Parts: sequence; structure tokens; C-alpha cells
Amino acid sequence: MSESNKKWYVLRTAGGKEKKAKEYLEKEIERFGLQDYVSQVLVPTEKVYRIREGKRICTERLFYPGYVLIEAELTGELQYIIRNEVPHMSGFLTEKRDVSKGNGKAQEEKIPIPLRDSEVKRILGEQDEKIAGEGETVIDYTVGEAVKITDGPFSGFDGTVEEIVEDRSKLKVMVMIFGRKTILELNFTQVTKE
Repeated sequence: MSESNKKWYVLRTAGGKEKKAKEYLEKEIERFGLQDYVSQVLVPTEKVYRIREGKRICTERLFYPGYVLIEAELTGELQYIIRNEVPHMSGFLTEKRDVSKGNGKAQEEKIPIPLRDSEVKRILGEQDEKIAGEGETVIDYTVGEAVKITDGPFSGFDGTVEEIVEDRSKLKVMVMIFGRKTILELNFTQVTKE
């Protein structure tokens, strides 16, 4: 199969079951020997870092919840498998088109629509960017919030968030040291919520 005949399509899945649907689809493609018709199956995600209990935790967030992308040359057999054989998958994003029948009557048919090249480049570009980059850190702190210092020379001290410096992953925290208010600059990982 030539690569030029392959296009990207969007498949609908049950929410929260995107990765399972992808696994099932890949197994079915292998079972039916359709690897030549499919280049790749993709669940676009990005890494997101959250600060939990003073630790930086990495999680994945879906770009498009409820959808899986496939680069394939669609055959009748492949379409049948996607629509009927793969658990958690409900088929393609389609559009209705009038198809004329031999008896002169027009009938509507749902046809899978491929993504435009510009859409594919944007989606794959975002995916590559997120993989190459370190990922996004989600800040759970707000100005005025009470925190406890868990690391460093001031471990055990309580304070209040005065400022969040996102680009440097730092917090400015107001702490009482020897009866005086002092501002400390701490990493997100050095504090936890009270």
C-alpha cells in the first residue's frame, strides 16, 4: 500500500477508554493482517506536572478526550472492524453524503472524513512539542493560602503564599522568624498545603 493513499481519520471512543480502544484496535489490525493498511494509531497526550504534598507528580492529559486518531488507507474490512469489532469504539467522525442508487433514488450515507493536512500538522506538531518539552506544571497554590515548609533550613515553619513565580517554579512565602515577618523564596516542591 502506498503511503499517499493513507489519510488521518478521527475515531470516536467512550470517554476515559481511549487507550484501551487503541490497544484493542491494534490487536484487531494484527489479528486480521491489516498492518499494511494502517501506519499508526495515536492517542494525543501531553505531560502535566502537579505539585502534591510537596512532590512533583507527572501525569498525562488527553488533548482530545473521547477520540483516537488513525493513519490508514480505509478498506471495507478495516471500516467494519473499527465500527463493529473494537470495544469502547463507536466508529468514525463522518459526514452525510447523498449517494444515488441504481433505481434513481438518492440515499444518505455516512462517510468517514479525513483530516486536512493543516489539521494533521497542527495536531502532530503539538504532540511533538509536548513530548520534546518538559511539560506543563499545574500550580495548586493561590496567593494568601496557608502552607507548611517541608524541605530546607526552614522545614516545619508555617507561612502564607505572597506571590507565585510560575516561570521559575517558585513561591514567595511570608514566614514569622524570630517574631519578624520574612519573605522566603521556595520551590513548589519545598512546601505543602496546610
